[in-house]
Amino acid sequence: MSKRSVNARSSPPSPDQLPKRQKTTANGTSSSDISLIPTHGVDTDTLSLLGTQLPANHSSMFGQSLHDTRIEPSRSESFIGSVQVGSEQSEGWSRFEKRKKKKAKKEDRKFANQPPSFAFNVQELVKLCMISISDVRELALHITGDAGPVSWLRVTNRASIKRLVVMLVPGITPEVFTPPLRPQPNTSNPLLHIPALSTNPVLHPPKIPFLSTFLHAVPTKAPGDAQKMHSVLQGFFMGPVTGEEKKRRILDRIQGEKESSLSVESLLLTREQLIENEYPLPTWMSEASQLDDSWLQTPKHDGNMSGFQILALDCEMCITTAGRELTHICIVDYKTGDKLYDQLVLPSAPIVDYLTRFSGITAASLKGITTTFADVHKFLSTLVKPSTILLGHSLESDLRAMRLAHGRCIDTSIIYHHPRGRPLKPGLKWLMKKWAGKDIQTRGEGGHDPEEDARACIDLLKLKFKNGLGFGHFMVDVENILERMGRSNTANGKQVRTGVVDYGTPATWLGSKATSTVACANDDDVVKGIQDMIGSHQFVFGRMLELSEGMGWTTKKAAPTTGSPATTPITESAESPTVESPSQDDLYRSLNDRLSIIYNSLPTATAFILFSGHGDPRKMAAMSTKKNAFENAIREGKTLATIPQAEWWTSQEGRDLEDEVEKVKKGLLFLGIK
Repeated sequence: MSKRSVNARSSPPSPDQLPKRQKTTANGTSSSDISLIPTHGVDTDTLSLLGTQLPANHSSMFGQSLHDTRIEPSRSESFIGSVQVGSEQSEGWSRFEKRKKKKAKKEDRKFANQPPSFAFNVQELVKLCMISISDVRELALHITGDAGPVSWLRVTNRASIKRLVVMLVPGITPEVFTPPLRPQPNTSNPLLHIPALSTNPVLHPPKIPFLSTFLHAVPTKAPGDAQKMHSVLQGFFMGPVTGEEKKRRILDRIQGEKESSLSVESLLLTREQLIENEYPLPTWMSEASQLDDSWLQTPKHDGNMSGFQILALDCEMCITTAGRELTHICIVDYKTGDKLYDQLVLPSAPIVDYLTRFSGITAASLKGITTTFADVHKFLSTLVKPSTILLGHSLESDLRAMRLAHGRCIDTSIIYHHPRGRPLKPGLKWLMKKWAGKDIQTRGEGGHDPEEDARACIDLLKLKFKNGLGFGHFMVDVENILERMGRSNTANGKQVRTGVVDYGTPATWLGSKATSTVACANDDDVVKGIQDMIGSHQFVFGRMLELSEGMGWTTKKAAPTTGSPATTPITESAESPTVESPSQDDLYRSLNDRLSIIYNSLPTATAFILFSGHGDPRKMAAMSTKKNAFENAIREGKTLATIPQAEWWTSQEGRDLEDEVEKVKKGLLFLGIK
């Protein structure tokens, strides 16, 4: 591929342009199948012309080349290193500072003498056409973990890379560039050439000037099948285990099955599993548990197993003005199969959503019901003993609905595995069909029957006892990349520290294996979280959603809190002023500023990966909704004669959905090293 001139943003400096104290020469790679990837090079005067707000020390972001990264100590730093102090304590501190600065200088020299770089293998990219999300994951593992090199990218002097920042930003499309990114004509090279910033911002206004620091964008493809796109987050974080780890797991599994006769105690959730799956913990299990007097807490079990019961239960909830409240509870004895309790419950606050399609509750169902939440607590206090084992599916939600904290639980969504591995959980309906050969929850819009769900959990537990611990597990071993990175060591032998900065509760989801996590409510939180982590972590992942949310692509999910509805209905009020949504230009401008701030905050020798994940999913989602509604109607026994013709799903629409899914799966990847 042709290269730009020396003064262009894509070229590393020639040897005579390097600082005199720089001992290295330009190390550009040149061959017929390799394309160099610069990390920066935008003229700061151009950015000033465009009106972009740059940080005070923007020269470190745009003004330096890949090789010109030597950090000179400031005058104050030199003074601190040579100052004489009186006390022994201060003298020790001075020596400690000298050691730190000496080590930093040594790392700077190593980076200057052995600068890392990225270079594409164009021949391999031609074969692949697009980079999968798993390819991006393997690159991250190669840079930070123990994975081997990827075939489509050459990483030179990998040991000089001290940390990696990965950012997922849905909403970045080829159309944000001027002109829009398109494949080069008369070539099979899939790399998309990013145009340089225009010197005339009136005729060619850039939407996200920061992206022009990269020379190429790499087309990516999200995971999924013909008519469905799978989670990009799941595809990035979850990957197959190494051969060594898989062998270790198989040996552990065999040894565990030899040593264990699968007692009921072996299926109880551990304290760590209870915490990871957001179970309410009794105060005796966790000092961090802060349950008020409205909760019923069972005392600690003394180990006496005589006369213990396994109670299968399921609850249904409605949404009231006070949040989610219990409206139906059913408890079945595991041993006898007797139904011990089956009661509709009158909520304490007015109902705003009966959730009939899930709960089966209607206004008529609760007519004449006088049982209160206090009555339920009174019954549970006599039934549930410290030795009692509670059985359910995703039992944590039922316990929260009952405001019951209990330490001995078996959860069928955990002892059985999802076919795509953790942290995904299988549905109860799917488990019964897959492993018990039974159909449940067939009432459609009529909702679930809590007794049926409780008895389904009993059937699944009996199958587990009958067939062994491995029953219901899939032999496709996958693991979180953070777990794999945690087994790796840095160059100085220390464990790799990982961080996840994301919306919701990353500590209980894909970030559960991270060293540190930050829960965010907006993109500014993401910026601050990454800035706080980058100095002490070797791998940091962050996700920004305000662009995709503002475009109507995604909806942010706030972390659920006890006593509040999972989804808050949007209502108009004369007392609440309408908040005007930001324009698309404002969204682009805000994203550009945040990306610039993050990049400018990165220390030297930091690799930077930015990817969008997918395209606009709105049309695909609407088509999938229609398809699912039609298929559900057929499963419920409806015929074409009873279904309005406008709601039919045709074979042509199926082909159109496949075409749309292929479009949505397309994303963009940007790579750089600071």
